[in-house]
Amino acid sequence: MIPLVLIALFAGLFPQPEVCTLDGFTITHVPANIGTPSDFEYEWEDVTFHSRVWETTTGDATAVDLSLKTIRGDRVADLESLRDFLTEYHEKDPATWELTPAHVGSYGGYVSDGHVFYFVQPGLAAELTIDRSRYPQEALLTTAEGFHPD
Repeated sequence: MIPLVLIALFAGLFPQPEVCTLDGFTITHVPANIGTPSDFEYEWEDVTFHSRVWETTTGDATAVDLSLKTIRGDRVADLESLRDFLTEYHEKDPATWELTPAHVGSYGGYVSDGHVFYFVQPGLAAELTIDRSRYPQEALLTTAEGFHPD
């Protein structure tokens, strides 16, 4: 006899989280009540970004809920070069940008309020940001744990 829970699961009564990919990375989790996704590809200083951005529109205003990016390029040689590159890219003052060393899965990285980035291998890294006015920092960190190379 098949348990009722399994029957309901197969019948689609309990939808499973949708697993998707972005530029060779699996995305296994995004926060609940997140907006509509759009994908972008662009380059800055010989580094290529693949980005998925979730946005919510209310009236005439559009807000970015969540952004996930892969970062590919020779300038990303190690964690410190990634930090230096993103400091320049985001136009941050290295003396005042408060970053805390962190691990995302098995990858070394840095975290600040609403922002996390981590080094995967030479030439490859990831970065995530979340709207902290609407989502807790834990939602960002949980999403980052579920954003990893295939």
